Amino acid sequence: MMPNRDAADAGLDVIDSSSVIICCGSGGVGKTTTAAVLGLEAARRGRRAVVVTIDPARRLADALGLPDGLASTPQRIDVDHISGPVSGELSAMMLDTAATFDGLVKRHADNQDQVERILNNAFYRNIAGALSGTQEYMAAETLHELHGDDRFDLVVVDTPPSRNALDFLEAPGVLARFLDHRLFRLLMLPTRGGLKVIGTATQPLLKAIGKVVGSEVLADSVAFFQAFAGMEAGFRERADEVVALIRAPETSFVVVASPRHDTIGEAVWFGEQLVEQGVGVTSAIVNRAHPAFGEGSAAEALVSADEARERADDVLSALWANVAELRTMHEAELEVIAPLREIAGKDRLALLPLLDRDIHDLDGLWTIAGHLFAQNNDH
Repeated sequence: MMPNRDAADAGLDVIDSSSVIICCGSGGVGKTTTAAVLGLEAARRGRRAVVVTIDPARRLADALGLPDGLASTPQRIDVDHISGPVSGELSAMMLDTAATFDGLVKRHADNQDQVERILNNAFYRNIAGALSGTQEYMAAETLHELHGDDRFDLVVVDTPPSRNALDFLEAPGVLARFLDHRLFRLLMLPTRGGLKVIGTATQPLLKAIGKVVGSEVLADSVAFFQAFAGMEAGFRERADEVVALIRAPETSFVVVASPRHDTIGEAVWFGEQLVEQGVGVTSAIVNRAHPAFGEGSAAEALVSADEARERADDVLSALWANVAELRTMHEAELEVIAPLREIAGKDRLALLPLLDRDIHDLDGLWTIAGHLFAQNNDH
């Protein structure tokens, strides 16, 4: 099957012009695989790329040849034996929400005593991995940290399914607004005044906190916020930096979908949200699309089938009828994809063909890269 030249045109600028690529899409559309392929192609072009996933499934680890799974720190991937000598580098890691949160505490605390009071606090241990929005914020924080890491010049992020991915984009701003909220300032009052105001379990906020963490740790929650004293400025500044990075010109958003009404609808919805937030869709990739099988339409293939049948060439007629059926599926998919093409731009949407095998190793990733970037390679 020939590489998709339109896909190559759509993908080229994303690799060469970005320092951050954020892959978004609903579940099961090949988003994690696409993120790995973008990182692989970046390494082939001489860039030092790192792929970050928050998907706990082992697909990416297996495809990258990591039998023990992804670690919470970047692991270098050996890609030379797949594509020949590669001038760049490829690394991959999986988000560890709790470890990232711990790192933030250690970075912004005034001293080791404050670090230990927070890390050993029962309320903190609950929210570090369970509180709504924590994972999304820590994903954004990891993005920021890797972007500032001299080992890498491109960070590719595989986000949660679309509507949660929007949480990923909004989380830093939500944190910054929370730190400025009057309820937070109330919780940060000195012990002798603050506990008198909020020390009763009838307060709605504390009751809500108790429900979130799933245990009666109201005293721990108060202790946590008071141990947090003095760190809010650092967290706020960091959140503002993350927001700026997400909205920076060198950050690209790649929306991934498959040619089905539900996933295209989700991709269009997310694209509209990006436009409303002023960042827009850099490019879109539709995986597992039926190819066109040559030039011409399904109707033209049916005409050829009829002509062959009139000549009593039943074999050729059957072949043309099969082509007509395949082109009909391709044309139907193009209609489904049309709304995404409209929001992304026709020159920024890539169609990747349905392959004859599952992708489960580096060789398979390189096959996809060949289609997406029109490489001439042996795979």
